[in-house]
Amino acid sequence: MSKGDKKLIANNKKVYHDYFIEETYEAGLVLHGTEVKSLRLGKCSIKESFLRIEDGELYVYGMHVSPYEKGNIFNKDPLRTRKLLLHKREILKLVGKVKEKGYTLVPIEVYFTDGKAKMLIGLAKGKKLYDKREDLAKKDAKREMERAFKDRNS
Repeated sequence: MSKGDKKLIANNKKVYHDYFIEETYEAGLVLHGTEVKSLRLGKCSIKESFLRIEDGELYVYGMHVSPYEKGNIFNKDPLRTRKLLLHKREILKLVGKVKEKGYTLVPIEVYFTDGKAKMLIGLAKGKKLYDKREDLAKKDAKREMERAFKDRNS
C-alpha cells in the first residue's frame, strides 16, 4: 500500500438515502489494541451508530466492533462509546452547524489510512420522504436508460 491508500472496513450506504451530505470530515478513532486487530479483520458495523458532541469532544455511539477471538480478557465492550479525534476548530464549527435546525452528524465509513483507523463523518441534513422518492425515481430512470442503451448496442 502506498501512502494515502484507503482500506475500507465498514461503510453506511443508507446515509446517502436518508440525508443530504453537506460536508465531510476525516476523524481519527481512539481504540484499544484488540479493537484494532478486530478492525483489521473487517469486523465492524456502523449501521446503527450516531455521533454526539459532548464537552467539546466528539464521540461515536453504537459502533459495533466484534470482540477479537484471541483477545480473551483484553477485549472491550463491542458497543462501547468511542472518542473521535478532530481539531478543536473543526469541532467548534460543527457545534455551530449542529445547533442549526435540521443538521446532524452521521458516520459514513470506517477505514485504515497509513495504518491508522479513521472515520469519515458527514454534516448532514435530513431528507424528507418526497426527496427520497425523487432520488429513487432518478435512480430507476437511470437504470432504465442504461438497460435500453445496452439492449440497443448488443
